[in-house]
Amino acid sequence: MCWSAQADAVVGGAVAGVGVACLVRARRSGRPQRLPLAALPLVLGVHQLIEALVWLDTDGELPSALAEAARTAWAVIALSLLPVLVPTGVWCAAHEPGHPVGPNRRHVLALLTLLGVAVAIPLAAAVAARPVTANRHGHTLGYAVGVPHPALLLAGYLLATVGSLLVSGDRLLRRLGLLTGTGAVLCALLWQFAFISTWCALAALASLLLLHWAGHPPTNRR
Repeated sequence: MCWSAQADAVVGGAVAGVGVACLVRARRSGRPQRLPLAALPLVLGVHQLIEALVWLDTDGELPSALAEAARTAWAVIALSLLPVLVPTGVWCAAHEPGHPVGPNRRHVLALLTLLGVAVAIPLAAAVAARPVTANRHGHTLGYAVGVPHPALLLAGYLLATVGSLLVSGDRLLRRLGLLTGTGAVLCALLWQFAFISTWCALAALASLLLLHWAGHPPTNRR
């Protein structure tokens, strides 16, 4: 979780290790279409390790240049990479042989991928335009980026990421979508000022389901 530098380091290292195993399992299963989504735990694990550095900065234990780089890297992954990686990975997995999904659902996944790109562009521009700041809120971190139209972009962000999992046609991925969607609601209610940070941490833990999915045959949504 994101409660401290030590917690982020432990969780990040564990999730990153699972991410490596996830990629190995997807490769050995002979399903290269799964590799983009199988990389998600590794990305989220590295993301938590980066946040451990941000925590150290809030304690005054990090050089300013390294602290700024850590905050920027964290924001790039959270705001620009994830809304593209998740729907793209689901779309790729939907094209593997034997996947229980028809062309209409693949078209929906393609549209959600385009939505993710459309959301990522203004978010990336916001990160590039001004320094990313991070402030401690109890046992969480709140990031400030200066994003335009935050409510609209957040809705598109969650629709692209959680929505693509829910319409994937695979029972295991839909379960992951339900977990991350429920986590988004809980994080918004409990940690308003640190929503994106806490949601990313919960998504990292929930993505452990992908280790099972990476080597499992496609499962029908019914």
